[in-house]
Order: sequence, then C-alpha cells, then structure tokens
Amino acid sequence: MPTNAAQPLRAVALLSPPYATLTYAVPPWLPPRAWRRGTRVAVPLGNGAVRVGVLLDDEAHAAVEGRALPEGVVPRPMLWPLEREPLLDAGYLDMVRQLALRQAVSEGQILGNFLPVGLRTTQVRLRFFEDGRARTLRFRDLAPLAHKDPSALHRLGRAWMDGRGEVLDKAEDAADAELCSVTADPPWPVRPSAVRQVQLLEYLWDKGSASRRAVLRDLGAASSTALEGLLKRGLVTVTRRDEAECACDEAAEGEGPACLYGPPDVVSGAPFELNADQNTALGDFLAALDGPRAEHRLLYGVTGSGKTAVYLDLARECLARGRSVMLLAPEVALACKLRRDVNERLPGAPLFFFHGYQGPARRERTFRALAARREPCLVVGTRSALFLPAPDLGVVVLDEEHDTSFKQDEGLAYQAKEVAWFRVGQGAGLLVLGSATPDVKTFHAMREGRLPMAALPERAGGGTLPDVELVDIKDLSSTDSVLAAQSGAALRETVERGEQAVILLNRRGYAPLMYCLDCGAVARCPHCDIGLTYHKGRERLVCHYCGHAVPYPATCPNCKCMHYLPMGEGTEKLEETLAALLPAGGKVLRLDRDSTRRPGRMEEILGAFARREAQVLVGTQMLSKGHHFPDVTLAVVADGDLGLNLPDYRAAERTFQLLVQSAGRAGRGEKPGRVLIQTRDPSHYCWNFVRTADYEGFYTHEIAIRQRRRYPPFVRLALVRISYPMDFAGGPEELARFANAVRAQGRERGVQVLGPAPSPLPLLRGRKRFQCLLKADDWPSIRSLFGAAGAAPGTGHLRISLDLDPVNML
Repeated sequence: MPTNAAQPLRAVALLSPPYATLTYAVPPWLPPRAWRRGTRVAVPLGNGAVRVGVLLDDEAHAAVEGRALPEGVVPRPMLWPLEREPLLDAGYLDMVRQLALRQAVSEGQILGNFLPVGLRTTQVRLRFFEDGRARTLRFRDLAPLAHKDPSALHRLGRAWMDGRGEVLDKAEDAADAELCSVTADPPWPVRPSAVRQVQLLEYLWDKGSASRRAVLRDLGAASSTALEGLLKRGLVTVTRRDEAECACDEAAEGEGPACLYGPPDVVSGAPFELNADQNTALGDFLAALDGPRAEHRLLYGVTGSGKTAVYLDLARECLARGRSVMLLAPEVALACKLRRDVNERLPGAPLFFFHGYQGPARRERTFRALAARREPCLVVGTRSALFLPAPDLGVVVLDEEHDTSFKQDEGLAYQAKEVAWFRVGQGAGLLVLGSATPDVKTFHAMREGRLPMAALPERAGGGTLPDVELVDIKDLSSTDSVLAAQSGAALRETVERGEQAVILLNRRGYAPLMYCLDCGAVARCPHCDIGLTYHKGRERLVCHYCGHAVPYPATCPNCKCMHYLPMGEGTEKLEETLAALLPAGGKVLRLDRDSTRRPGRMEEILGAFARREAQVLVGTQMLSKGHHFPDVTLAVVADGDLGLNLPDYRAAERTFQLLVQSAGRAGRGEKPGRVLIQTRDPSHYCWNFVRTADYEGFYTHEIAIRQRRRYPPFVRLALVRISYPMDFAGGPEELARFANAVRAQGRERGVQVLGPAPSPLPLLRGRKRFQCLLKADDWPSIRSLFGAAGAAPGTGHLRISLDLDPVNML
C-alpha cells in the first residue's frame, strides 16, 4: 500500500531471515506515538509476505539520527503494533546492539535467535470492541490488513488508540498442546516389519518428546495409525504440554519423588551457618554490590567447599536491596538442582525458572512476565536465561564458569560471560564467576589484578579431598574390558563394603566403531564420514553428529557382508559388563544422553542412586560436576586420555577440569574417597597436577605454554568456519577466492591468518568443512578483516561464520 512520503520514518529489525534492519513509514491510520521503541510490529516484506520486527527507534531517536531516504524512494508503511506497551526497554535494546556489533551480525539476528518463538510469529488475532461487542479479526499472518479499505483501517486505528483493541496470541489447538513421548527405553517389543511404528519410536526417542502436530508434519499423515497403535500398547504416552511442564517443575522444586537425588546443599528448617571463608567471600561480594560501579569476582573454591551456599545468601541480600538476581548453571540437571536449593534456602522468593528444553509457550510466558515486571525477582536457569528482561539486575552468578556450555558456538556464537558482564554493567551490579577449576583466562585476569578473587580452600563440614591414583592401561587391547583389573577389584571391594561408586566414561553407546571382518572397513556415516556408533538397545548404528541411523545387523556397504566386530566400549556396554563384575545383588545405573531422553528420566536415575537403589552409577561428563552423593567413596575415570590429544590448545585444560571435577564426586561425606584414573600415558604432565588437585600448579605450567605459543590470553583468537555442499563442484574455486581475500586482508590489517585448512571433522551433515585461525592484538582488526573478506566476489555459495574466542576447534 503506498503512503505519503511525509510520514515519519522508523527503523525496524526483522526477526527472521534476512534479519535486515529496514526503514518503514508510520502509517496514516495510527499516530506516531503508537509506534514506540522496543515494540514488536508487523511489517510487509516482498510480495505480500508479513514479518515481525522490533522498532529500534521512536520519534525522538529518529529525529536525532535524521532518518531520511534517497530522493524518489517511497517507503512502505508498517501494518500494526503487536503490543500496547513496548516489550523491550532501552537497556535491552542497547545490549542487543552491542552484541550485534561484537559478533558482526545484525540486531535482528540477535533478537531472532533469543526471543521465544511465539514472539516472532505473525499468527495472531486482533480483537476490537465496537458497540459493546467484541469483534475478532482472524488473520493467519496479518497480510489482509494491507488490503483493507483505508476508511476501515482508520476506524480500527481510532478504536486501538481509544483502548478498544488488543492483540491476542494464536490459539493453541489440541495438536500443538498434546505432547507425545516414549514410555520405555529400547529395545521395544515391536516387530521389525512394523516400519511406521519403529520409525515413530525412533523419532520420539531422538526428540525426547514432540507435539502430535510435529509428529504428523515430520512423519506424514500415515503415522497417525502407528501412533494410535503405540498408544494402545502403552509404548507411547500423550500428555498436555502444560501438565508435563508442571510435573517437571514439581520435580525441580522437590515436590515429587523423581527429584530426590541427594540432600540439598543448604537445608531450611535447620539453621545453616556459613563458615569463616564463606562469610569473608559474602562480605566482599556485598561490598562490591553496594559500590558505585559494576564489579566482578571469582569465587575459587575446591569441590564441596560450599559455593552454592554463598550464592544463595548473596541472592537473598540482593533481593532485600530491591534488585534482581540470576543464578545460572551450564546444564539443565545442575539448574534443576540449583532451583531446588533456592526453594530450600529461600522459600517464597519470587522465582522464575528458564531453560531451552522447556516448551515454547512456557518460555514465552516467562519472557512476557519478566518484561512486564517491575519488582525484583530471582531467575534460575541455563545460558539462554541471560536474555530474559529481568528488572534492575543486580547480581549474575555463573556457576562452573569454566564449562564450555557457557559458550554458544553453533548458529549465533556468543560468550555468556561477556553478555553477563555487559548486563551487570548497565546497572552497576555484580558478576560472580564460580569454579573449583577456573578457566585459565579467568585465572590469568585474577593474577593480573583485573579480577578480584574470594577463595574457599577447604571442603565445607571438614571433609577432605580424595586420594587420586593412576592406573596404566596401555596393555589393554580394544577387545578387553575398559576397566583394568585394579579398577575392577577396587569397584568390587567398594560395593562389598556397602558403599557406592561412580564411573566416568565420556563415550556413549555400546561400541564407538564397527569393524568389518571381511574387508576391514569401518561403518561410516555417509553425510559426515565419521564412524557410526553401535547402540545395542536400539539395534541401530548411529551418527552422533547428524543423527543418521541404520538398523543393525546391517550389510557392509563396501563388501555386502555382515561380519562386524564391535571395537571399543561405550557406557551402554560398560553397564552390561559390570553386571558380571559386581557381587551378587549389585545394581548398575547409567546416566548419559541416551538413558535420559524420556522426560523426567534423569531425575529418576539420580533419585534412585541417591536412595541407594544401585551401588554403581556409570555415565558421561553429565555426572562429573555438581552432584552430591555422600555415600560415594570411589570414582573411576575409565579413559582419562580421551580428549587430551585433540587438536585444540585447550585440550589439557579441559582434561584437567573434567578429571578434577569428576574426582570431586568421591569422599563428599564422612568416609574418605578414592579416585582411579586410567591412562595409556601416565607420564603426561597433566596427571601430576590432577593427582593433587593442584590447580595453581597446572595454571603456571599451562600459561607458560600459551605465552610461548601465542595463544589466549596473550592474543585475540578467532575461528572462521567455511563450508559448502559436498556435491558442489565449484566449492574448491570459491574457497580459493576466499582464502586469497582473507590472507590479503590479514596482511593489510596486521592479522595472522592460519589456513584455510580442512577442519578436524572435514565432512559434517553433507557439507565439506574448512576453517582458518585469526590471531591479532585487538578484536576490531579481526572483525573488519572478516567483514571485508566475507564480501569477496565469487564466494556466494560458501557458508561463512565468525567465532570470536572459540572453545570448539573441531
């Protein structure tokens, strides 16, 4: 619809591709004051399409920027605001702008990635009250507004300004509200010939749960019959999404039996007093919070030293000062535990719980509630909770700050620590980074005097750190059990004494490789060229990167034979072999991504182990940190070398952190603990520091290596990822053009360019992958190089992304 060029102009950030910031005119049917900065708006785009955007300016900002268009250009008008009051305030938009500048992307891309999906859709309804009656306009995407009679639009505009109009969310129908999930772990009692039922079970197993609508959309209408058959047999259950979320909330709050995995770190009812070190840390934090500017602190405490107790008392004091708090954990399981501790220590606190596995409707309700809230509150969640609009944010705590989960490296890359620091900086707040094994860069900042530290050097309650021993397994063959004789004997003795043990093996599935005895080939994923992992329970060979799966037994694609030898051992096989190793009556539980796919299953496993229904818990790194089991006296790390020799300058640091955190699961009660670390290279320097939990010794050794080899924190490091479809013939030529451009820009800007070279995982999800490292003394040089090289002609088919300070080098 054409508009008068004299109408005021506004900048709108689109929340979906192309994520551009476009200029629109204020339409004549609504006055300029109806279009306020931070409001979501429906705008036309292309041939009749309507998108959601966020207004980046209002009358005052537009006047300051002197927004104008080239002569002869007539802007299109915006269609309708999607709320009366702006959803996002100025502080939130400032955060979005700064993050967009840092990551060299548009503001729309930031908003489109972090706003809940329900806030990015035009599938809404407009309701107006005329002559005492409600009239609802049901538009699938608001596009019909652009074709309504001008007089009708003006009439609707007057009703809106008079308060007689509102925007309603899309009504959720039954197919969206019904959540389907599998009720039992594989193998399932289904005939192999029941192809659709098997397909549906595998689909739900991979998803964890999915709405009925998603099932029918992804698997086709014919899957409806298979779904009904599985429902009758009790292999699949359907619940309302809100009921499932309430059940999950009760488990997190400690109201149901599923959540009872170990006592909380702090317990209400019985008085809990901080010890001297904890009180010193809390006093320092409160003084920083009450200061005139933003502050940050490192809470460096050994495993079991009571860092959570300090967080909770700090949260209570911050709320008492009328300011909001965010307590964030790197994983959902740890966030659930942290929420339970909050409910025990701070009953009645205004608590909001948020993580990426919640349903979209739940996340949208939380976001809207916080956007409208003016009173202080406490937010518990994972990394994504950082983008909630909590009012007057005073404290942000990142527990286990060293964990790589605080860095988003797929899609839109960002570092949670940087976002958290910006957020507390907006209101002179406090950022607390807590860890027993801090990130080397974090500890370096402390040593350089840029990050004050509070230390908790002793375990709370007087416990001692466990003894750590190395077990040499270089003589174990690939067909032997993953546990050496010494480890097996220690495990049996522990169980016979009536104590518990945890075993860490960071490799899920039954066998990581399947070797063909006839031709010597390894079963590989056709899309990723990576070995397929055998999952015995599912009777599938599965790619852990793209999800590709084939039934097993299967014919070798190379020689068409079926004689496979499983190579290596994963958590599924270890669980099976331990049954024969333990004394009679010994029971084993497994905690990994596969065993916890069903909703609530993680809490069930942890609860059963805490109630001593099993003597041994086998798992991946999911069980390496945060969990508190007083009866665990033995921790075994089955393959300590895994990850130590990866092509990543952080490989030794990650291994040290993982093993020290894993060792911290033992000896947390009154009984002393013991840790066995199996390794094929007992001479590696890392083990000397792991055995004594000597973080500072490890740091001194590691920081010297990084300084010598010019790695962070002594340089700014970025990773440029490049890929193209595996069947694209022009890929090598376009890659060569990009390589020439990036090297030329590097010479011009003084940036060291290494590569492009094939990635360590050169083929993933059907795309050939390459990468290059950029080293510079400052971030602007890297960002300007990336912008210039990415615009090089003849590279339009390449997918190129920039990851500043990468944590995943694969």
